[in-house]
Amino acid sequence: MPHFSSAGVDIAYFDIGAGDPVLLIHGFASSKEINWVGPSWTRTLTEAGYRAIGFDHRGHGESEKLYDPALYDTRIMAEDAQRLLAHLGLERADVVGYSMGARVGAQMALHFPQAVRSLIMGGLGIHLVDGVGLPQSVADALEAPSLDDVADPMGRMFRAFADANKADLKALAACIRGSRQVLAREEVARIFQPVLVAIGTRDLVSGPGQPLVDLLPDGTMLDIPNRDHNPAVGDKVFKAGALEFLKRRP
Repeated sequence: MPHFSSAGVDIAYFDIGAGDPVLLIHGFASSKEINWVGPSWTRTLTEAGYRAIGFDHRGHGESEKLYDPALYDTRIMAEDAQRLLAHLGLERADVVGYSMGARVGAQMALHFPQAVRSLIMGGLGIHLVDGVGLPQSVADALEAPSLDDVADPMGRMFRAFADANKADLKALAACIRGSRQVLAREEVARIFQPVLVAIGTRDLVSGPGQPLVDLLPDGTMLDIPNRDHNPAVGDKVFKAGALEFLKRRP
């Protein structure tokens, strides 16, 4: 697995296929393999003629683990994404982000607009503006002695997921505490690229999608039927909608 240095932080990535590049940005406590390889996003994109590029966020997967919450600001994580494109000699890419990865993608579109051809935001709606992400109770759950010590349902879900993937719990707790940036409505209005907002109809984490679409100059809504937050990422409706969106964008 190749790695590169993002201002001194070791980041693991993959680069598969040929064609127009699509940068895949995974969600909290996940990884490039869990979010994108396992659910067949990489196969879907490469078979459609795209170049699939994904990376492990700092603190996740095979990338370097950091324990200072300040180092998980989503604007800093967007810099990791931008530096990966530069490392690969790419001026721009279509960007697909899920959940926390969609927050990072939005920051990338805002602060590095020349690098983002289009943006697909999965699992994140109006909470980009009026919600700071997962509750602090998730960090507490990650720092608990064991899963048996966690009573909060959402905390238990993420702790079980992290344990199953042998994740660094301390790094993930720092990430929860540091990656809580929102965008102002005026900032969302400056994201001029085509944006697809894709959310499961049973998702209770993302916030509604249409209010976010209404703020975007060029936004489109995609409902993923009968899916809540985690299963929506691999849904065939999401993948088909993403491919159709990529065909239409300039």
